[in-house]
Amino acid sequence: MKTIFISADHGMAVIYFLQSGLVTHLLQAGVQVVVLTDDETKDKIAAKFARPGLIFEGLRLKQAQRYAAEVAPRWQGTLAYLRRVGGSWRINTQAMDSHIWEVWAENGWKFRLGVWLPAALATLALRSSSAARKALQRAQMRFTPGLYADLFEKYQPALVVASTAGWRLDRYLLREAHQRQIPTMAAIVGWDNSSSYTIPGAPMDYALCWSEIQKRELVLGSDWPPERVHVTGIPSYDGYFRREWLLPRAEYFRLHGLDPQRKLIAYASSFVHFAPNLPNIAALARLVESDSLAEPCQLLIRLHPSHFQDKPKIFAEERQRVFDLEKRYPHVHVVQPVALGGSLGYYGGEDMDEKASMMAYADVFVTVYSTMVVETAVHDRPIVAAVLDTPGGWNKPGKFSLSLQKIGNWPTHQRFRQAGAGIVAADEDQLRQALNAYLQNPALHSAARQQFIRDEITFTDSSSAQRAAECILRHL
Repeated sequence: MKTIFISADHGMAVIYFLQSGLVTHLLQAGVQVVVLTDDETKDKIAAKFARPGLIFEGLRLKQAQRYAAEVAPRWQGTLAYLRRVGGSWRINTQAMDSHIWEVWAENGWKFRLGVWLPAALATLALRSSSAARKALQRAQMRFTPGLYADLFEKYQPALVVASTAGWRLDRYLLREAHQRQIPTMAAIVGWDNSSSYTIPGAPMDYALCWSEIQKRELVLGSDWPPERVHVTGIPSYDGYFRREWLLPRAEYFRLHGLDPQRKLIAYASSFVHFAPNLPNIAALARLVESDSLAEPCQLLIRLHPSHFQDKPKIFAEERQRVFDLEKRYPHVHVVQPVALGGSLGYYGGEDMDEKASMMAYADVFVTVYSTMVVETAVHDRPIVAAVLDTPGGWNKPGKFSLSLQKIGNWPTHQRFRQAGAGIVAADEDQLRQALNAYLQNPALHSAARQQFIRDEITFTDSSSAQRAAECILRHL
């Protein structure tokens, strides 16, 4: 019996591999699967998904973090930064460019002169030269701590699959696999991953991605051989197409104290790290409470996982201000993402029924170019990208802010706009007009939404988990 290692170091990876049924397909093919995940939540995940042939081991993230922090930390950090921003100019680099200025803004002058400027010159070389990008990948291999030697010896895996191309701490596992001449595969779990992170953190053999668009980003942005990149769709969304997570509408409305006679405006917080969401939320609350929309409405706000971080305090402060709005206005309600715990935090996939129902029953769905624009298009609900700005952003020394109106040309955001899959609103009046347009005509832009999901996720027949599993099996 052959064994596959799967690295699930993020809640999105738990959804991709375990909740989608992908692992089930592998087990049914007679393969043993060892899932390496967050040590603190490993037992909880194992209890939920346990079945014959499926084994759970800790990913040893604390040891990996300690190695990154203690062994040539500046050199390792610089390599990680260059990976993040060094993708080829053959693709849209807007997201990477924003990270360059984020690092500039959040560090002092010694860092800027001693690290940032030399790294900027290196970035120019990386973006211009495939040879430079390959040299960067080779340079990383000196940092392979051998954290998983006992697991490799115990299980003798034939393939190691990770939810990134070594962009996170999974890089140490993937580098060790490469040293042992075990094939490696990246499963792209995030919509923007292939345009925001680019250069792999370890030598990689294969990739699974959502679409031909992502495949082009991998091939052109970070030199993947096209024959080794496979378009399998996004297994995490199979449950949406099967409607398996959907709560009955009446039950969902009772859950949040919603009025079944009022239209539902749903707002999902996004891009909290770059700018406050409060201007969007406050404008929506005013529009709902003033009855200035075409129909009587109510607002349901989904907070972002970052709102529950202790540092910086600004995220928790915004969270409290949102709760204050809920107390002030009778037709404003707040929903919190469910925490799985450990390093997986609020991304554990524990509330897929909440997310699916929120999107499915929203008369208009509002966010800031979040990946949820794709998920909402799957449910064929009207979408508004709200980009109302606070002058100066977070207005905190040492905290980088980016105008929401200036991120429209990031790769995924640009594609949403060009597809005509929704409306972009930059001020309260535009937001009111967009909401009214969709309240009066819910079918507006429906055809564009359907084409958008075909372009972005390829397969809409809930077959992506099976396709991904078959591709993994072929490479055994």
